[in-house]
Amino acid sequence: MDPVEKPRAAVMEDVAELAGVSAMTVSRVLNAPEKVRPETRARVLAAVRELDYRPNSAARVLATGRSGVLGVVSFDTTLYGPASTLYGIEQAAREHDYLISIVSLSALNRRSIGEGVERLRSQSVDGIIIVAPHESAAEGLRNLPPDLPLVVVGAAEEIPFPLAAVDQTSGAVKATRHLLSLGHETVWQLAGPANWIDAGRRTIGWRQVLEDGGRDVPEPLPGDWSAQSGYEHGRRIARDPAVTAVFAANDAMALGLLRALHEAGRRVPADVSVVGFDDVPESGYFSPPLTTVRQNFGEVGRRAFQLLLGRLDDSGATAIPARRFVEPELVVRESTGIVSAGRAR
Repeated sequence: MDPVEKPRAAVMEDVAELAGVSAMTVSRVLNAPEKVRPETRARVLAAVRELDYRPNSAARVLATGRSGVLGVVSFDTTLYGPASTLYGIEQAAREHDYLISIVSLSALNRRSIGEGVERLRSQSVDGIIIVAPHESAAEGLRNLPPDLPLVVVGAAEEIPFPLAAVDQTSGAVKATRHLLSLGHETVWQLAGPANWIDAGRRTIGWRQVLEDGGRDVPEPLPGDWSAQSGYEHGRRIARDPAVTAVFAANDAMALGLLRALHEAGRRVPADVSVVGFDDVPESGYFSPPLTTVRQNFGEVGRRAFQLLLGRLDDSGATAIPARRFVEPELVVRESTGIVSAGRAR
């Protein structure tokens, strides 16, 4: 009995024929998709999926001078924001047929960032994305060669590389304005750690709204992103009848706050309104469901990837903005409400 022949693997010409384009157009879609019209790109990618086409990495290097691998330097944490940012970058890379090589660091400083970058460069990656949420990362970034094909996510704005990030200040402004619009005289804040850039920007936005409105500005209560720190500060907040609205710098601290208020008999939102930040998947199932600020990490990943493509393609680098901010969205649920007549001051 003759052995069954193994089906021939699809080649680029097969994709081109099915999509009705040239092989050069297929190559361009796979290697520089931003240069191809959306409708053409969609046809080619549909053909790639239908034929289960797998580009030959060696051929790709010869044709483009690129390895098809991007490096990511990330902070070693399971916190929702950084972990979701990394996932968004991976999604964007996968959509463009790039592989990702990740270096996770236990600390973000001049030495560790430099070592992480060199480790990735030794792997011949095409470019590098650094997720740098700490203030301590700024010095390390400023000491890297400015001509590196490198993009930073979530860092200080004065770093000498293209930056992609959620507009944290805008998110805090939306949260604080929402609470004031419900009749609260002022808004307390559970702040994030002082060395986190996002925490600082959220405090800036919160303070800006209160000062612009001539409202009292309570001293921020510094947390560490954990539900425990939200709970501990929440016990203090629950004892103060003057507090009617709280903006927590992330959903985990908001969760701890909700428990402390419940244990003290303070009703949410009848007595205290609470807003979080992040919109973690569980936030809609808190008791009560949490009003929060949603961050689009997938879009951050896509914008970081496009900025990196611009760095890799000198001809297009100047056409791509050096800073790309993603606007967050306020998601209103049942943890915020209008101040009752008896509670208004």
